[in-house]
Amino acid sequence: MRERFLAIIFLATLFFANISNSLYAQNSSKEPVVKIEGEVLKTLSISISDFGKMPHVEQNMKDRDGKIQHYSGVPVIELLKEAGVTLGKELKGENLTKYMLVRASDGYEVIFSLAELDPAFTNRVIILADKKDGKPLEDGIGPFRLVVPDENRPARSVHEVSNLIIRFAKE
Repeated sequence: MRERFLAIIFLATLFFANISNSLYAQNSSKEPVVKIEGEVLKTLSISISDFGKMPHVEQNMKDRDGKIQHYSGVPVIELLKEAGVTLGKELKGENLTKYMLVRASDGYEVIFSLAELDPAFTNRVIILADKKDGKPLEDGIGPFRLVVPDENRPARSVHEVSNLIIRFAKE
């Protein structure tokens, strides 16, 4: 009886280990995505391979030590346009209270008013980068990094960006 019980335990352990390995393989083979959601006309999930096919621009940014870093990526404004975010001539009145929350995979969050991103209000181009010096971003930084030029501190240049969420400011 005891041998039969041990055999059942052994088979159950093998079964659950196989399921666990299968689920791990499925999750680890998933391609990284950045999600654009919230007050948008169309929620987007852009994979790293689809992102690589989008038109890229170059942008420089100082790191914490003041060294110039060279990045390549897609202007955030273009991603927001693709999602149908209120921009341009429509960004007035109540719509000026909208903001973009940038969330990293570790939970770190920063915000930008939409006016900080819109070329009708600013000449600064903030990009979502996937490359640094022509190479994919390294682990712990990418696959997506927000690059915010011309700030004294790179605190809003978020590593490992997972979500761009558009919201209204509320009191």
